[in-house]
Amino acid sequence: MDKVPMTSAGFESLKEELRRRQQEERPRIIAAISEARAHGDLSENAEYHAAKESQSLNEGRISELEDYTARAEVIDVSKLSGEKVKFGATVKLIDEDTEEEKVYQIVGDQEADVKQGRISISSPIARALIGKEEGDTVEVAAPGGARSYEIIELRWG
Repeated sequence: MDKVPMTSAGFESLKEELRRRQQEERPRIIAAISEARAHGDLSENAEYHAAKESQSLNEGRISELEDYTARAEVIDVSKLSGEKVKFGATVKLIDEDTEEEKVYQIVGDQEADVKQGRISISSPIARALIGKEEGDTVEVAAPGGARSYEIIELRWG
């Protein structure tokens, strides 16, 4: 069973989603199924089928969350340091073509959110950054073609 690396904030977020799905969503869906059942003929009851579909999706996500939280390897980013990029690092990059600055934190797969500046450890850009230092240039194979970035800042926490 492989461990899944994640930050403490990401772990807390998964635990909260699991709690919400088990304690709020599950009872709400069960009530919706009961109400739809009361409407009679189940074969042509769209509300019943929608509620059962919702229940299936919710239970599937609960199983996923239980698996991730059981295999979680929580890494306290505030205790990390060093000169090389690794999990938990926040990296400021400059695109060598457009001169655009980007800031990314390297996090676990389940907590990645590019809009929030958090990229997955398994993403192409994170894999290119791992092991590099400030001042290094990395080449990233992106869907739109190769991109070059220079690491201008590395920080922790």
